[in-house]
Amino acid sequence: YSSCYCEENIWKLCEYIKNHDQYPLEECYAVFISNEKKMIPIWKQQARPGNGPVIWDYHVVLLHVSSGGQSFIYDLDTVLPFPCPFDTYVEDAFKSDDDIHPQFRRKFRVIRADCYLKNFASDRSHMKDFSGNWREPPPPYPCIETGDCKMNLNDFISMDPEVGWGAVYTLPEFAHRFSSKS
Repeated sequence: YSSCYCEENIWKLCEYIKNHDQYPLEECYAVFISNEKKMIPIWKQQARPGNGPVIWDYHVVLLHVSSGGQSFIYDLDTVLPFPCPFDTYVEDAFKSDDDIHPQFRRKFRVIRADCYLKNFASDRSHMKDFSGNWREPPPPYPCIETGDCKMNLNDFISMDPEVGWGAVYTLPEFAHRFSSKS
């Protein structure tokens, strides 16, 4: 686990699931959460003890849609259970769009884990300041890259459905699509 590198933490979790056959990989998805303003409130985060939300520019969690019908969210930065039942996580960490100013409403890019493992790349340049110093210490392992790409993080953070991989949902669509209630 590396603080402030959620996209890599989830990539590593996908890799672990693939290598250990814990669940079928096709039941797992990387979920990027962001919006056009790159300002999204998420509650129940370790970075903000108490009742208030953390305002992230983006966040990444793992969604496990198990064949048994129950879905779970794996969020390495939450104070909620790990893993957390999907409906509980959505209710407690995202609350409702109704109470949130439209510019802060969250969108969700849902990418199959195998696709994420194959296509994601980050040279970590987004974690350096103007002087080239790390904002947060980088993970101890080499940067994640593909055969032909060293950096495409912004294609995953973007909530433009024409860009990148996976499908983009609003919060109500995301909740409905993966809820065990629906």
